[in-house]
Amino acid sequence: MTGHRAQTALAAVGVLALTGCGGGARQDAGEKAATYDLQVVSASFPADQKLARASAMRIAVKNTGTATVPNVAVTVDSFNRRSDQPGLADASRPIWVVDDAPSGGTTAYVDTWALAGLRPGQTKTFDWKVTAIEPGRHQLKWTVAAGLTGKAKVRAGSGNAKTTGTFAVNVSDKPSSARVDPGTGAVIREGE
Repeated sequence: MTGHRAQTALAAVGVLALTGCGGGARQDAGEKAATYDLQVVSASFPADQKLARASAMRIAVKNTGTATVPNVAVTVDSFNRRSDQPGLADASRPIWVVDDAPSGGTTAYVDTWALAGLRPGQTKTFDWKVTAIEPGRHQLKWTVAAGLTGKAKVRAGSGNAKTTGTFAVNVSDKPSSARVDPGTGAVIREGE
């Protein structure tokens, strides 16, 4: 019985070692070196926001080429800022908290979301719901990619196509007024 348990334990360790943490295929596995034609057809994020108030950010990407893009990705590098304060375990400080990210778009990369299988002529929309937690003027930068490792390149489609951009946002230092309806328990915000 003891020998059987030892063999079972060794077999389990072997399986874990072969599969690694998380299981499943790597997100960057099999990305081929290719160039794809992409165009951002719309990008929106409110220019004026309030503390503790959710806002929607949306970026729609269209495949203007003739080949299917295996992974279209968007990286947003300005949801956070770096603090110069010495002694911090993590110098990253949030400006916005991501409440909801693009459905099915989570990747192993920080601040990058990917949606697979963008066929020629098809448009996919990346939607975020974020809440501002730092007042002031901010520049939120985003970039569209045709993959996660840099092997797949983006060629902006014809015309004035863009695959990078910036949102200029002013976050008011006054949070919106809110109260709870005693009858329903619903949060009622001023101006909604």
